[in-house]
Amino acid sequence: MGMMKTWDDYHGNDRAFRISKLAVCWATTTCVLLSLTRAEWCPAGCTCAESTRTVTCRGLQEGDLPMDFPHWVTNLIVKGNNISILLSEGFSPNGTRLELLNLSLSENNIQIVEGGAFLGLPHLRRLDLSGNRLISISVRAFSGLQELRYLCLNVSLTNLAVAQVSGALTTGTLRRLQWLELSGNRLKTIPLNTLDKLNLQVLDLTNNSIQTIGKENVSRLSEHKAIRVFLASNPFDCNCDLQSLYFWLQNASQCPDASLLQCSEPEGKRGTPLEKLHREDLDCTNADLEAVSYVFLGIVLALIGVVFLMVLYLNREGIKKWLNNIREACRDQMEVYHYRYEQDCDPRLANVAV
Repeated sequence: MGMMKTWDDYHGNDRAFRISKLAVCWATTTCVLLSLTRAEWCPAGCTCAESTRTVTCRGLQEGDLPMDFPHWVTNLIVKGNNISILLSEGFSPNGTRLELLNLSLSENNIQIVEGGAFLGLPHLRRLDLSGNRLISISVRAFSGLQELRYLCLNVSLTNLAVAQVSGALTTGTLRRLQWLELSGNRLKTIPLNTLDKLNLQVLDLTNNSIQTIGKENVSRLSEHKAIRVFLASNPFDCNCDLQSLYFWLQNASQCPDASLLQCSEPEGKRGTPLEKLHREDLDCTNADLEAVSYVFLGIVLALIGVVFLMVLYLNREGIKKWLNNIREACRDQMEVYHYRYEQDCDPRLANVAV
């Protein structure tokens, strides 16, 4: 038979049980508190995924960006909201900084980007502003983005913003920018007055309203041979103004989608690939000579007209006398015809004549 347990044995077991129970309660409480704390880190209307360091915010009721993000976030997606203005220092309240690497603000109806709107994001590499309706872009809009590599402005620029975007991109702040997307903005030319202050490797100008690229812009692209320019889905006007672009496409390899470029005008060349055009189709010399020939012909005809009028003026007396003589001769002739007519009409005069 086993030994019988004493009171001390039961008392010790009960004490151990109570200690274990307290430990379990403490652990449970700690987990709950941690969960509640973690939940407080994620802003209302957003979802947070620490495993991917991503915060996604959709359908925000407020028009302002939430700022109470978890400290670990590096990827922020704010999409489909109604944020009309990106305020100055909106990402650095009270001088704080976020360690964001990727920021997507697409389709938020953003209209105004104030100067210093992205201050507080010194490590940002990718910025997506596509699908907005930008009306005003401050020349200091991208200040503080020294590490930015990728910028997307597809389907975002209104006519007013097109005139401002060049100044905002070429202030010298974005010296490490490598990829710039400007697709779907109805651009008629390259909206960059210089490429020296950027480090572009890809420039996307597809699906715009570009009819030609002037000699100045072509020369600028030729000087920066590392740039790859995408130009598909533009309505090119295949006249002699396209000559500089045509030779650039023939002699350079900076346009990866060159085989997709087609003529939109004139009607006789519509749908013709630019690569299949002949040099004479874009020969500005012949067009200039033809224009000069028409001008020369007009000048010659004008001179002949002036000389003719001068001759008439200088011989006006002789011409007047000549016209009078012709008039007298015509009158005498008409009198003879009239007399003969009267004779033919009166039989008596006819008998007398016989």
